[in-house]
Amino acid sequence: MQNHEGQRVPNVTFKTRAHGEFKDVTTDDIFKGRTVVVFSLPGAFTPTCSSTHLPRYNELAGAFKENGVDEIICLSVNDAFVMDAWKENQEADNVTLIPDGNGDFSAGMGMLVDKSDLGFGKRSWRYSMLVKDGVIDKMFVEPDVPGDPFEVSNADTMLAYINPNARKPQAVSVITKPGCPYCAAAKKLLAEHGMDYEEISLGHDATLRTVRAITGKDTVPQVFIEGDYIGGAEALAEHLKDKTAA
Repeated sequence: MQNHEGQRVPNVTFKTRAHGEFKDVTTDDIFKGRTVVVFSLPGAFTPTCSSTHLPRYNELAGAFKENGVDEIICLSVNDAFVMDAWKENQEADNVTLIPDGNGDFSAGMGMLVDKSDLGFGKRSWRYSMLVKDGVIDKMFVEPDVPGDPFEVSNADTMLAYINPNARKPQAVSVITKPGCPYCAAAKKLLAEHGMDYEEISLGHDATLRTVRAITGKDTVPQVFIEGDYIGGAEALAEHLKDKTAA
């Protein structure tokens, strides 16, 4: 796998979908006059791509934007229908998924590899790059070893390159119940402090048994921040008050 830092990205037209119709998107549309982070991966719905690669870029999108990145592009040798379905499945609203259906961009990057042994045919090697006005500023290419290495093309590595001191969002989860006023209060507190959160709703994602198993409590909301158990709405208010005071 070759590093193409200092070179222009390939001139390609992608066949995307928008509002139920095919739409041509060129590399100029994506890169001209803009700062863009691209990460490319072997395939939609595949394990590492779905569990880690795409979700973390989606999670850190705000931090990338704060540090001058206009757009984050996920590219894969899949067709537009597959990429759209994967985006919906992953709820990756902060990342633009681009189908390199014929592998033209991947080939132009020298990253098109044969995965026929897996029944995949030609696919992209896993890599990431920072592109400024169509010129590749930095590339992180996974090592050329058997399998599907995932060591350097991750979101944290790219963000650290752009700004080693970049502020990352905290991992916050809230177990809630529909119609619960205390849950609404907890979510309002988090929003007021600019804290994005994952909501786990009883009856949809979990049950009271889940709450008891995790917290020993049978009430909601239950809030967790960076792996620490905070508690309900009142405990959250105290935690945020102490944090602000500190």
